Amino acid sequence: MLDALLVQQCADPSLKPAIVEQFITKAGSQDPLAVTVRSGNRLVLVPKPTTSEEALALIRGNLGRNTVRVGITQYPAGLGIVEAGQLKPEMVEPCENIRMGTALFAKVFRIVMKWYGNPTAKEVLPQVIDDAVIAWQTGYFEGMAVFRAPDPGEVKAPEAGGDESTIDAIEGSADSAGRDASMPSEDVAHSDDPNKAGIRVDLSGIGAK
Repeated sequence: MLDALLVQQCADPSLKPAIVEQFITKAGSQDPLAVTVRSGNRLVLVPKPTTSEEALALIRGNLGRNTVRVGITQYPAGLGIVEAGQLKPEMVEPCENIRMGTALFAKVFRIVMKWYGNPTAKEVLPQVIDDAVIAWQTGYFEGMAVFRAPDPGEVKAPEAGGDESTIDAIEGSADSAGRDASMPSEDVAHSDDPNKAGIRVDLSGIGAK
């Protein structure tokens, strides 16, 4: 069970706690050391790390060859990394992972909200969340690479806090956006276009000279 206090202290303040909870439930992990590795649309079986050092070694060993997601939010480990030495050890620390993950998801959520026309009807919120979660899992929304796309800026989501009917609607939203080993990764969506390679980073040329 996700620690509500941890979410309150560490999550991006622009996201309602109910949205953060749904995001982590559908796309994240309860294990702060969780490392998910994919090669294309195939899940790669890797040993389960028991320490932060093991988790970081596992990430470094796969970064550049595979898509790597890490921690409670399953943050895209390769985002903004050009070499393995730039990897932040804090990525596997629970609070920092939640901070980084929810801040990035908040941008993805804003992108989806803008596409929907910034709706004010609370009934639309579950669908927006589901689409934002799918965009988080794949790295794409309507052909846009969401992790590298510009932030559309502040959008006003329908109020979830204090409205039980809205929260119930969120909690009852379809599970189709949940984690699924068959879900195509961000590397698959545009694998034929090196300029749209999602968060994958090719480090194969480092040290080759």
